[in-house]
Amino acid sequence: MTRRSTRRGRDVAVLLDDFGHRLPAVAAVETAGRERGPFTALVSRRGPRGRGRGRAAAMAPLSVWRMTSEQTPVVWPLIAASGLPPTGAQMGIDLLSGGAFYCDPVGWVTDDAIPVTNPNVVVFGKPGRGKSATVKAFALRMLAYGYRTLVLGDTKDEYEPLCRALGVQPFVIGHGLSARVNPLAFGPLGHGWDRLGAAEARRREAIMFARWLVLLRGLVGSQHVSFGPVEETAVGEALRLLTGYRSGATRLIEPTIPQLWRALDEPPDELVAGCRYADRRHFLDATRTLRDALGSLVKGSLAGLFDDHTSIEVDWRAPIQSLSLSRLEPLGDQAVGIALTCLNSWGQAMREIADPGDLRIVIRDETWRQMRLGAEAMKSLDANLRLSRRDADVQILLAHKPSDMLTAGDASSQAVAIARDLLHLCDVKVLHGQDQAVADELATMLGLTPIAQRVVTGWAIAGKGRALWLVGDRAFKVQTVLTSPELALTDTNEALTAIPRELRNPEMGRPA
Repeated sequence: MTRRSTRRGRDVAVLLDDFGHRLPAVAAVETAGRERGPFTALVSRRGPRGRGRGRAAAMAPLSVWRMTSEQTPVVWPLIAASGLPPTGAQMGIDLLSGGAFYCDPVGWVTDDAIPVTNPNVVVFGKPGRGKSATVKAFALRMLAYGYRTLVLGDTKDEYEPLCRALGVQPFVIGHGLSARVNPLAFGPLGHGWDRLGAAEARRREAIMFARWLVLLRGLVGSQHVSFGPVEETAVGEALRLLTGYRSGATRLIEPTIPQLWRALDEPPDELVAGCRYADRRHFLDATRTLRDALGSLVKGSLAGLFDDHTSIEVDWRAPIQSLSLSRLEPLGDQAVGIALTCLNSWGQAMREIADPGDLRIVIRDETWRQMRLGAEAMKSLDANLRLSRRDADVQILLAHKPSDMLTAGDASSQAVAIARDLLHLCDVKVLHGQDQAVADELATMLGLTPIAQRVVTGWAIAGKGRALWLVGDRAFKVQTVLTSPELALTDTNEALTAIPRELRNPEMGRPA
């Protein structure tokens, strides 16, 4: 029986050493000793031993509470920062960060870190959820930053208390009243015409006549009459003759819509020749539908309202100006929409040459009525939204729900396409409470996620002043906070809560 040898062979280091090669030595690693700090030492549940070190002889009875991170924003460590600078009007509380929420559309546009390219704001909300109160509070608080407010068409006199509180008397437009507004007004562009050079006169002429054509295209389109190249040529040539621009007058004459209609209905020889018609009969046959549309407006919706020169003197240095259309409510949505279109053109004329630093908040309520007039009537509103950045105007549109924008026509019509573009021209969207049935509209038209939809249809609908603010691609859960004076100025339930006169105590002024 042989014994197995336990001798092992030489390793690689020994073999290389036989041939004169040495492997590098491995440096010894010193292991650091474990340090015990105040947070690494093991401590019993009763605390560390020793005098004054907090040791308890018995465990204190503790209650166990379970809650969500929304209910414990003070102690929850993962709170999202607001991401917006504290500039502009302080609107309320951002519940996602726990801090104050500030609204500054113009400041957001000038800040490259905020994804906002225009200062336009669209506000949606079910009636009674604080939609108008939020807008009024914003306009009131921005007065401290040099902003003035222009309400183009107060259809329900909601802004009258705010105007009176600021010492301004709103202008009331209606049948039988003395106030008149000429939508074909020159505005500041017509001042000092006799001192203008040829180039500046041509520039101003192009701006004025383009604005007038947009207005008249919308008014004629509201009567379901097409406004093509033939109509545009006739209207443009008639306006140039009425103002005296065609004859080179040094002082232009401001036209009115009735004067334009009479010039088309009884065309002079200069108008017929300027439009390149063979004779007067040829001109009348080609413009029959145009003249009928303008005639129905002059004798109908525009009569006594927008058929004469402007009779009101607007103080543009006042903190707020409002034009009330509440007297037109009995005439129907079309009459109100036509009035809003005329006021839109007049307001644009007043702002075409604004002084540097003249910041203005333009509030447009019930815009869906103007949209229902058709695509041509919406183009003037579309132009204002596109030029808001140039004019330094904060355009605010108010509507009940996103689908109001789609009432302009059929799903595939040009009017609906323009209405959808209006949403994209408003980088700031304020979504107050909505019913659950509107959730699909929020997803398809605004691209809201399911969580954001539940905020609008759940949390926001449960209280006034709650809204989901979309600033570019960022979302903020905001609760608007109103002061006591603001609550009185923004109350729209006066008709519902007022006490009838016969039920009041004549001595105390309270219910008997």
